[in-house]
Amino acid sequence: MKNAIIIGISGQDGAYLAELLLEKGYKVYGITRDILDFDDKKLRYLGINNNVEIIELSSLDKDRIIKVLKKIAPDEIYNLSSQSSVGYSFLDPFSTLNYNILSVLNWLYAIKATNSKIKFYQASSSEMFGNVPVEDLPLKESLIFRPASPYGISKAAAHWLAVNYRESNNIFSSCGILFNHESPLRGEKYVVKKIINTALKIKKGLQSAPLALGNLEIKRDWGYAPEYVKAMWLILQQKNPGDFLICSGNVMALKDLVNEVFKILGLETSLHLTQDSSLLRPVDLEIIYGDNTKAKKQLGWNYDISNSELIRKLIKDEENFIDWEINIYDGKN
Repeated sequence: MKNAIIIGISGQDGAYLAELLLEKGYKVYGITRDILDFDDKKLRYLGINNNVEIIELSSLDKDRIIKVLKKIAPDEIYNLSSQSSVGYSFLDPFSTLNYNILSVLNWLYAIKATNSKIKFYQASSSEMFGNVPVEDLPLKESLIFRPASPYGISKAAAHWLAVNYRESNNIFSSCGILFNHESPLRGEKYVVKKIINTALKIKKGLQSAPLALGNLEIKRDWGYAPEYVKAMWLILQQKNPGDFLICSGNVMALKDLVNEVFKILGLETSLHLTQDSSLLRPVDLEIIYGDNTKAKKQLGWNYDISNSELIRKLIKDEENFIDWEINIYDGKN
């Protein structure tokens, strides 16, 4: 049995990854900064909340991290924890850079200090590339980063720390550069989750207020989160460490995604959609999508979900999640 640590297990990716690792026979440990404030809702939705061991540990406390690594002796560590809101990073760049960079440094330092054979996965982000000229699309692993937000800057710095520890200390440190990936377990403030959840609640008569959005012109590469965590696992099963773009290779404008959701649910966009200028970011990426050739060839990652299939899948998943919240979860809280 392999031991794995998931930092950020209460998030979307952490929950799905925990489910995947448990299916593969791993002993899974989840890290939380505050055990009394730990939210296991996503784990409960997947029915695995009693199958993982939760450890209270701050990623800013390297000495405590070293003690935990000596005790657990993990084979693999997946770092999925960060201050992950691009918008919030403009409001509080200090905490964003402090946590997103130092937390990664502390885990890498602890691996070096305890057991350099531990495999480390760093969740990098497509936001590291910034505003990319159209001629450089689709993005590839070799493109130079030009982040356009404090969040992107912090993730780029963390990425290069992972690369540096790989090259300078011979640590198996790999990065998955993930593009937008969605599911019902996505945080409520993320735009695709917000769109589908709000539209379904309007359709079901659970909400009367319209859907409020900011910039509808952005174009993104969206994918399905349960498939993306499979790529994370595959990255750490390779003989050698490396960096991989994990993306769908498809691109879709946000306004088209909204229209498609509303069309499927039989809602009139003009009646249920409003634009809110307060939701606009100081700087926003106009268009970004990637090339997943390396991940498909080297990892054997098979992703072939079209945008149309993705939207229908997300609507169905979200409807099940809303029903679960109403009929099961809310009744226990």
